[in-house]
This record gives sequence, C-alpha cells and structure tokens, in this order.
Amino acid sequence: MSHTTLSIFTLKPGHRRWALAQMGTAPTQLKRVAGLRFFKLMGSGAANGFGIWPNLDRYGLMAVWEDAAAAEAYFRQHPVWAAYQQRSAETWTVELAPLKAHGFWDGQNPFAELADSAGPANRTAALPVAVLTRASIRWRKTPRFWQYVEPTSAALAQAVGVRAAIGLGELPLVRQATFSVWESAQAMQEYAYRDVRHREVIQLTRQEKWYAEELFARFQVLSSTGTMDGQEPLAGLLPAR
Repeated sequence: MSHTTLSIFTLKPGHRRWALAQMGTAPTQLKRVAGLRFFKLMGSGAANGFGIWPNLDRYGLMAVWEDAAAAEAYFRQHPVWAAYQQRSAETWTVELAPLKAHGFWDGQNPFAELADSAGPANRTAALPVAVLTRASIRWRKTPRFWQYVEPTSAALAQAVGVRAAIGLGELPLVRQATFSVWESAQAMQEYAYRDVRHREVIQLTRQEKWYAEELFARFQVLSSTGTMDGQEPLAGLLPAR
C-alpha cells in the first residue's frame, strides 16, 4: 500500500551553499530511487517558513512511496538521505495517511488515489491530522498574495491546537506550500471555520484568481520522528511504536 512522508531538515552552520546546490542536483538522484512515486524537494521562508525572504537553513522533502518498505529502505541507506542527515542539526519526519485531496500539483494529484482508499474504517479520530495547501501563484498576483497570506500564515502557527506549522516552496514567491499539524481534526476545523482572516484569504483567492494551480490535502498522522526547533512536535499525541 502506498505511503506518504514529509521530512524537514534544519542545517548545521556552514552548509548553506551545499543545500542550495542540492536543490538542483538531488532531484536527479531522487528520480532513480526505487519505489519513490512522487516527490518535491522544497526550501522554506523566514519566520518559520512564512516570510517572504528565504530561510537558507531549512528544507523539506515531501514523498509518496509505493509502500512502507520502499520508504524504510530510503531512510535506512540512501546516499541522499545520509548526506542531509550528516549536515543537519535536526531532522523531523512524519508518516502520513491521506484522507482527502483535491486539486493538482504539476498537473497531477499524488494523494487522490491514497485518499480514496483510506475509507472511514481506516480513520482514527484520536490521532492528530495534518493539512497541506500548495499553489502556483500568478506572477501579477504575487503582491496581493503576500500582502494577505504572509500575516495570515504566520498567525496560523499560533492557532489553538496547532503543534507545528511551516511554509515551504519549490520556487521563491510563486510556488508555495503550507504544512500544519493539528492535535485533532476538531481543532483544525474550528480554526478553518472561525478564523476571520483565514476565511477572508480563501474568499479573495477565488474572487481575484490568485492561483494558476492549487492543491489541498488532509492527512492522518501515523508517526513522528525527530525534532524541529528543539522539540518533537507531536510528543504525547501518538501511540508508541
């Protein structure tokens, strides 16, 4: 059964130039990884990813695998992963089960099939949930996007029930993603429906057609390994493995 992971790397000092080079060279190696069906290697912005300026010390890898065994083999022995591990002060990886996904990422929806197969019987209300939103922003709409989305996304990290939130991107300014992890689906839904700024931004994206392409996905979090900003974001929320 297919398997989804997101890993966040926070570099040790002195490795920024190496990491920037990896954005160009690592995808060629990742395309040859056995069992890796879809991946995106992304940078992040300042202010925990939500600032307009880049954070050259933090990167993310979103991956969809043919099965858990393929993911385990990569994390255990692949040179790309080992190189990031050696140069990172912290890494944090979450295993995810897609529950809902609509829209497109480079013309495809890598999570749709998985979400369709994750029926109600496979969902556990007690587990935390994660949300991924990503978009290709029209160039002429970037000023409006950053005017509204930067402060709104930064506020997301302080919302009740959020355990982690980070902004990621394939390209500065125009290819952006937000990943957040919530203590429960209820906490996530209360924010989505009650936060005035969040609702305003959603309305503006539709009215003003900010995006050339967008995708929304919701996941159940199955496991959390490692740390980000010195903490294990989901400590105490997941059963011991």
